[in-house]
Amino acid sequence: MTRVHNLGFPRIGHKRELKKATEAYWSGEIDGAELEARGAQLRERHWRIQQTCGVDLVPVGDFTFYDQMLDMSCTLGAIPPRYDFAGGEVDRDTFFAMARGSKTQPAMEMTKWFDTNYHYIVPEFHEDMEFRLSSERIFAQVKEAQALGVKAKPVLVGPLTYLWLGKEKDLDIAHGEAGHRHDEGCAGHGEAPRHSGFDRLSLLPKVLPVYAEILAKLAAAGVEWVQMDEPALVLDLPQEWLDALDTAYAQLTQGKTPKILLATYFESVADHAARLKALPVAGLHLDLRRTPAQRDVFLQNYPADKILSLGVVDGRNVWRTDLDAALELLAPAHKALGDRLWIAPSCSLMHSPVDLAQETELDDELKSWLAFSVQKLDELSVLARAIDKGESAVAQELEAARKAVASRKSSPRIHNAAVNARLQELGNDDGQRHSPFPARAQAQAARFKLPPFPTTTIGSFPQTPEIRKARLQNRKGELSDAKYHKMMEAEVALVVKEQERLGLDVPVHGEPERNDMVEYFGEQLAGFAFTRHGWVQSYGSRYVKPPLIFGDVSRPHPMTVEWAKYAQSLTSKPMKGMLTGPVTILQWSFVRDDQPRERTALQIALAIRDEVKDLIDAGIGIIQIDEPAYREGLPLKRKDWDKYLGWASRAFRISAQIAPDDVQIHTHMCYSEFNDILPAIAAMDADVITIETSRSQMELLDAFATFNYPNEIGPGVYDIHSPRVPSVEEMVQLMEKAAKVVPAERLWVNPDCGLKTRKWAEVTPALENMVKATQEIRQRLA
Repeated sequence: MTRVHNLGFPRIGHKRELKKATEAYWSGEIDGAELEARGAQLRERHWRIQQTCGVDLVPVGDFTFYDQMLDMSCTLGAIPPRYDFAGGEVDRDTFFAMARGSKTQPAMEMTKWFDTNYHYIVPEFHEDMEFRLSSERIFAQVKEAQALGVKAKPVLVGPLTYLWLGKEKDLDIAHGEAGHRHDEGCAGHGEAPRHSGFDRLSLLPKVLPVYAEILAKLAAAGVEWVQMDEPALVLDLPQEWLDALDTAYAQLTQGKTPKILLATYFESVADHAARLKALPVAGLHLDLRRTPAQRDVFLQNYPADKILSLGVVDGRNVWRTDLDAALELLAPAHKALGDRLWIAPSCSLMHSPVDLAQETELDDELKSWLAFSVQKLDELSVLARAIDKGESAVAQELEAARKAVASRKSSPRIHNAAVNARLQELGNDDGQRHSPFPARAQAQAARFKLPPFPTTTIGSFPQTPEIRKARLQNRKGELSDAKYHKMMEAEVALVVKEQERLGLDVPVHGEPERNDMVEYFGEQLAGFAFTRHGWVQSYGSRYVKPPLIFGDVSRPHPMTVEWAKYAQSLTSKPMKGMLTGPVTILQWSFVRDDQPRERTALQIALAIRDEVKDLIDAGIGIIQIDEPAYREGLPLKRKDWDKYLGWASRAFRISAQIAPDDVQIHTHMCYSEFNDILPAIAAMDADVITIETSRSQMELLDAFATFNYPNEIGPGVYDIHSPRVPSVEEMVQLMEKAAKVVPAERLWVNPDCGLKTRKWAEVTPALENMVKATQEIRQRLA
C-alpha cells in the first residue's frame, strides 16, 4: 500500500491559538503550566486532524512555541554564553530570551528560512563550544503522541543543515559584548559571512554524538521512523560539506536507531542523486512540485532497500492540486517501487494556511480553486487510494478536481486585456529616472533643506489594541465607515503631533489604517482575493495573512493618497508617502502559478507606478517603496540569480520611474546580507535605502562601503524586534561607526524597521533617544 505521510503541520491553530497563548505568557496573563497545557491541546488537535485525513505517519516535533531551529539549538545545548545557561534542561525563560532578547541581553539573530517568508533563529557557534543533550521536549512529545495512539514520526533538523544555517561568532560576541545580526534576508540562503577564524563544519564531530544520543533514545521509545530534514542540500554547497554528509550519516546509522527518512525540499537535489542513493539511510524525500524532473534521475537504479517519498502536493501555495497531473507524475515511481513509494506534501505545511473550511466569505468559484493544509492532506489520501485501488475508487473526487482545474483555466476573472496591453508597451527605457543620482540629490537638497543626518522612521507606528478593535468592528459592520475613518484620522494626527514633538525631520502618517503592508494594498488591487483565516507564521507570534493573486493585477483607484494628503496638512515638514514594492507584494502573497512570476511582478509594478504618480500630483515629495523581500526572492541556485535580479530590479525601477528629480524615492530592505547582490541593489537606483544594521553593530555597512554604494543610506540604529529601549550612547556609537564607512552627508538615522508591533511605551523613549543621539552626533561631527 502507498504510504501517506506529512513533513509538518501548521502549529498556529485554526484561530491562532498559539499566538494568543505565547503573548499571554509574555504579558504575564498566564503562567508556564497554562502555556504548556495549551500547547498540548494544539498538538493533540493537529495530530487527530492528520489521522482523520489518512496520514499514516504523523510528524512530531514540528510544534514549537517559537521556532524549530531554536528548539534544535536547545536540544543540542547550543546556548550562547551570554544567557548564563547552567546546564541541564533549557528552561522556558532562557528559550524565550534567546528568541526575543531580555532586559540585559540581545536576542539571537533571525533570518529567512531559505526562500520562504518564515524566519528562523540562527544558531551561534564558537570554536570551543561543546554540545550536550539539553532538552527533552522531542521525547516528551513522542510520548504524548504514542499515548494517543498516533503513529509518530519525529522531525529533526539534520546536522549538515543545522551547522550550515548557523553563524560563527567570536567568543566575546557570544558572551554579549557586541551586537547580533537579526536579518530576515537569507545571507546567500545560508552562506553566512564568517566572524572568526574557524569553520563551523569543524563542529560536526562534536555535534554528531548528540544526534546519535537522540536517535538512540527515540529507538528506545519505540519510534520506527525519524524524519531528518536536510534542505541545505538544495543549495550550492562546497564539496567539503557534501563529503561530510557521507561521514555524518554513516555515524548516525550505526547501532540501534530508527529508520531515517532524509528529507529535502524547495529545489532539486538531482546533482547529488548518486551520493544520496548511496547513503545508509532508509529513505529519501524529494520535492517534485518545485522540480519534477529530478524524479527520473532518482528512479534510475534506485536502491531496493530504500523507500522514496515524493512531494506531489504543494506545501507552499494554496492552489488545488491537478490530481491527474500528480498521478501521471507518480505512475512511473509506483511501477518501479511498488509499496516503497510514499507520498507527501512537497515540504512542511507550516507555509500553508490551516483549513479552507473556515473561509465562509470566499465565493464558490474561487474557493473551488484552493486547498489549504487540511485539504492538501485529503488530496494525498485521494492519490494514495487511486494508486492502490484504481482511479474508479475515487472517481467522484477526481472529477471534482478536474472541474476545478478547468474552471480556473477558463474563468474570465483571470485575464485583463488592458493590463496585458500595458505590459506589451513597456520598452527598454522604461524603468529609468530622468537624471542620474547626483543631479537628483541636488534637486532634492534644494527642495527639502534637510539637516545632516536627517531622522525618519520606516513607516508604521504602534497598532494599538484600540486600532485593531476598531478595524475588527468595522469589518463586522459594528462600526460605520465614517466613524472608523474619523478614528483613523485622529490616530494619524496623534502620530504626526508626536513626531513633531520628538523633532523627527521626515515624518510619516503611521499607517493606522493598514492591517498589513501587503494585504492593505492587495485589498485595493484587482486580481487579488483575501481570506479571513488564511494565517501563516512569519516568526514567533508574528503571523501574516498573505493575499491570493489569482488574476491579472491593476489599480482601480488611488490607495494611499487621501491619507498622505491629510497627514501632510498637519505639518510643514515633508511627509513621507508609504508604499509596498512590487517584489515584496509578489513574495508575500500566494502567487498564481499559471504564468511566470516575472510577469506578475511587472503588473504590480505598473499599479504601484500609478500610485506614485498620484502621490506626486498631490504634493508628496518623499515616497518610500518598501522592498524587504527583495533578497528572499533569490533563487536557491546561483545559476538562476541573474535572471531574477534583472527582472526584480526592473520591476522596482518601473514603479519609481515617473518621479521627477526633486521627488526623493526611498526603499527599505530589512534584515538582509547584501554583499553578493549589491550591484543589483544599486541598479534599483533608489535615492535612499534604509537597512537593518543595529544587531550587526553596523557590520552590514562594510559591504556598502567596499562596493562604494553611490546613493544615500539609512542604517538602522536600534532593533525594533526587541522590547528593549537602547540608550543614547549606544546609538551614538553606532552612528559613529556608520560615519567611518559611509560619508556623513549620505547618512540618514532611523530604526531598523517599522514600529507596528511595538508599544508606545517602548517607541516613545526609543525615538527620543534616537533624536538625542542624532543631535549629539551632529555636534561631534560638525
